[in-house]
Amino acid sequence: MGVGLLPQFRRLVPSATANWRRAVHESLTGLAAMALSERERWPLWLPVALGTGIAFYFSLPVEPSLAWAGIAALGALACVFGASCSENAPLRAFLALGAALAIGFGVAKLRTEMVAAPILTHRIGPLGIDGQVEGSELRGKGVRIVLGKLQARTLSARDMPARVRISVRSQTTLPRPGSWLHVTAVLSPPPSPAAPGAYDFGRAAYFLRLGGVGYAFGRTQPMNQRDEPTTRDWSALFIAKLRARMTARIHAILPGSTGGIASALITGNRSAISESDEQALRDAGLAHVLAIAGLHMALVGLGLFWVVRAVLAAIPAIALRFPIKKWAAFAALFSSAFYLMISGASSASTRAFVMLAMMLIAILLDRPAISMRSLALAATIILLLGPESLIEPGFQMSFGAVMSLIAVAEWEATRERHDAGASAFRHVRQYVKGIATTSFVGSIATIPYAIYHFDRATHYAVLGNLLAMPIMGFIAMPAAALSVFLMPLGLDAWPLRVLGWGIEFMLVVGRWVSGLPGAVSVMPAWPVSALALVSFGGLWMGLWRRSWRWLGLVPLLAGIAFAYWTEQPDLLIGRDGLTVAIRTSDGSLKLFRPARDKYSVNEWLKRDGDERVAEAAVATIADGVRCDAFGCIAKASDGTRIANVFRPEALSEDCARADVVVSATPVRGACIGPKLVFDTFEVSRGGGYAIWLGPTWRSESVEHYRGRRPWSAPSKPRHPQYRLIRPTSFP
Repeated sequence: MGVGLLPQFRRLVPSATANWRRAVHESLTGLAAMALSERERWPLWLPVALGTGIAFYFSLPVEPSLAWAGIAALGALACVFGASCSENAPLRAFLALGAALAIGFGVAKLRTEMVAAPILTHRIGPLGIDGQVEGSELRGKGVRIVLGKLQARTLSARDMPARVRISVRSQTTLPRPGSWLHVTAVLSPPPSPAAPGAYDFGRAAYFLRLGGVGYAFGRTQPMNQRDEPTTRDWSALFIAKLRARMTARIHAILPGSTGGIASALITGNRSAISESDEQALRDAGLAHVLAIAGLHMALVGLGLFWVVRAVLAAIPAIALRFPIKKWAAFAALFSSAFYLMISGASSASTRAFVMLAMMLIAILLDRPAISMRSLALAATIILLLGPESLIEPGFQMSFGAVMSLIAVAEWEATRERHDAGASAFRHVRQYVKGIATTSFVGSIATIPYAIYHFDRATHYAVLGNLLAMPIMGFIAMPAAALSVFLMPLGLDAWPLRVLGWGIEFMLVVGRWVSGLPGAVSVMPAWPVSALALVSFGGLWMGLWRRSWRWLGLVPLLAGIAFAYWTEQPDLLIGRDGLTVAIRTSDGSLKLFRPARDKYSVNEWLKRDGDERVAEAAVATIADGVRCDAFGCIAKASDGTRIANVFRPEALSEDCARADVVVSATPVRGACIGPKLVFDTFEVSRGGGYAIWLGPTWRSESVEHYRGRRPWSAPSKPRHPQYRLIRPTSFP
């Protein structure tokens, strides 16, 4: 009987294969037809390809040579030439995307070379430093200043950083930008991440040309001007001085955290905002108010557009003879550019300005404005001028939220409207619906980036915005704009006080909403691969308009699943070798002893989705951790024995019975029994470690994760006497 079925089975196999091939062919044909039907949306993917090239550059484990930027430029030219010679539309689109990707890689490499400046390799000081103030801000009980054009007797010009940031705790008055100061300070290299994948301040400092950070002894001493500023320096200092004077004026009228929020709305200076108020606004979904973006730019630019046009329309002699709409658009464009200048020109404010400028220029040229293309143009401009913006949370959250809002607006425009009646509450209903929709869509779009960068997700953003945004939109922001116009006349006191009342109301809302049960969820850190998958899925759903857009749910859900199943490390070692945390049987991290490096511990807990602080995470004997003056011994949930050695006297005993040894003293090749050994030199060279236990052990250092890049710590040679066991995995 089996022999009789064999011919039938052989006939079924080719038939099933043919059906499978036919189904695949029909699916690919349908997708190609769908893509051709949306040819007008193809240009929107050019900034995505540009950003992909930039992301590829930043993901490299080793810094490429400058020749690769030339190769990328040649590749881009070849793609452009091939696209211009081809009549095949899909091929031209593919080549255009290839050119944008190559340009992104090349621009990122060139930007890295352009901002290159010396970085301190070790702690130095106290030493006397002379420098020019490039920026200053209130920070805690003192001030924090950024100095440029540095001079110091103990550092040569070749090793001198371009800028340093110094905290001055004994001083509360802000030095004037452009002034020269002498300060005695201790300087250190920009700190490395607290764990593999954590926030890399060193990379951010590199692109700010910040080669050292530190603290001062005593107060700063003013000096005479050393040299004449160039035209470029003069323009930058003029803007800095203007922002400083405006910020000082705001704080003179509105002291405390209220003045800090007011200066954040006007000049972009957020230094005086208290940590508790900023946290309350963030947890209430109102953090976007502190970052000058679309809301602020629209209220300033379009508000002035409406006012100028209304005033001119009230004068018949002008309204009937001149293009008052274009006059109003020009006034709004000028005021928005001024607002961008005094606000610091962040990526969010630049994006908002470009989009608003596109709309106003369209009015001047009698052309319609295309919002999604304006967003793509804004992204392209920002990425070309500052490729490092791609990896900043402000860029990601701003563009993610705005793209989602525009996509929803485009979808709403295709729906039939049923509210054309003359209802007295129609406008109120539409306004409330608009706030609720934008809050909900913006919150959903930014949740992945908030989890990745801040390890938090807010849940009551819609409620917070429904309560606070009417006051901010109709009272606070108009008062802020009016105060800027009246500030040169000295008549800005009462508009600033009105602004302060609006801010106080917003703070009341923020504190109440953030205090509601379940307002915030603390989430474990996401890997960058999960964020990339979620971002691609969101882009696919947002940039296309037809039904195939929902295919973006596949990578989006895959990214969420990947983030959920990613295992957190079982053992964390701080850069000092004395700060060690182990994952206990209840799944939480516990410190072997009170932390010396509290910043790293707080980062570990935050990335683990744990709301505790360092002081509350110290292990006890009940957690399986025992300590004495010589060190600590702990047992992981899988039975692995870990020893943290403080003194050389305990080294031989712990090496004989532990599986993992973390020694704060040199090992000198004497510890050969454990599977993993980290001594003080190894930990210092690696910048800290994360270790995964289980069937397969795996370890990763901070510096290995960062790679050999210009902003990472220089390699430190191993002492020839030391023989350490440094495997990255064990069966």
